Amino acid sequence: MLQPARTKFRKAFKGKIHGISHRGSTLNFGTFGLKAIEPNRLTAKEIEAARVALTRHMKRAGRVWMRIFPNIPVTKKPIEVRMGKGKGGLEYYVFRVKPGRILFEVDGVDEATAREAFSRAQSKLSVKTTFVKRLGIQ
Repeated sequence: MLQPARTKFRKAFKGKIHGISHRGSTLNFGTFGLKAIEPNRLTAKEIEAARVALTRHMKRAGRVWMRIFPNIPVTKKPIEVRMGKGKGGLEYYVFRVKPGRILFEVDGVDEATAREAFSRAQSKLSVKTTFVKRLGIQ
């Protein structure tokens, strides 16, 4: 599972996802990409499931870039525990996605294969996404 090697703080605030993404909103590596169009939190399990779906459909042809990494810890108190007594223990890691963020990029495959691979990957994600391609590509 994806998680940071170490963090500055063990537990984080929940936080809000405001605005649109300015950083990471253009294709930098590949020809085709998967762009988020709504804000949400993606868990490490979702990201890994989408990556596996992408690479399996492409039959390991081409190259896949993950432009996101889950680095925000999420805590949870055990069930049937009374309120108080501090914050719960660490459960999993998430990435806060803003609209416009490129999640994955691929290169080395044709557009039809990339579209189908991204449609399989987006079914694993809890955020609405759209297919984008680099300008000037026929």
